[in-house]
Amino acid sequence: MSELSGKRYWLVGASEGLGRAVAHKLSKNSVEVVVSARSEDRLKELCEELPGKSSYVTVDVSDPDDVTRAAKEVGDVDGLVYLAGVYWPMASDEWDTEKVTLMCDVNFTGAARVVGSVLPKMIEQDKGHIVLTGSLSGFRGLPGTIGYGASKAGVMYLAESMRADLRSTGVDVQLINPGFIKTRLTDKNDFKMPFIMEPEEAAQHVIDHMRSGAFKKSFPFGFGLMFRASQFLPDWAYYRIFS
Repeated sequence: MSELSGKRYWLVGASEGLGRAVAHKLSKNSVEVVVSARSEDRLKELCEELPGKSSYVTVDVSDPDDVTRAAKEVGDVDGLVYLAGVYWPMASDEWDTEKVTLMCDVNFTGAARVVGSVLPKMIEQDKGHIVLTGSLSGFRGLPGTIGYGASKAGVMYLAESMRADLRSTGVDVQLINPGFIKTRLTDKNDFKMPFIMEPEEAAQHVIDHMRSGAFKKSFPFGFGLMFRASQFLPDWAYYRIFS
């Protein structure tokens, strides 16, 4: 089990939703948190709410120069939790190139930029902790998830490759794959969302996973099991069921 107390973590995408809830959970567990997002006002409010030591650094993860600047301001950290994400429900016949590109750029490429800003030093020091946020939607193509599902699949592959490369080093890589969480993003959906969770409940899953030392956690468990099992279905059965 990994001990989090007394460590310093950079949380990217912490101003709202799951990221904000994770910041609260970590702070209550004696973790120093540096919270980042684009909204300075929301980050200031968050730091005022947190019970433990905290600070904020604004960042636009879609801007490589801004990521470099933010990483320098943040300085040395024991761990990184990447929670930044944007989402618009979208089917192929509703294609909006600007929104699709932004989902890919924030959710996946943004993760790669931020990881790249901290990983070389972690490797050099042979210690560190990186937690990436995938999604149950990333296991296999789903209707109405153009952009979002693809970007999350990319994050999941990124984490898996990093785990393969770094598993015998002191740098620990973990992946979380949440289902539906009640946030401003899921408020855009006009369909029933099974097993939807409050951010605080989902954040506890994240904290428990960070302490566990295991690589991957998909939750809620039963819902996640269904998506993982879908990978073994033949195409004709999968698309008939999941469409």
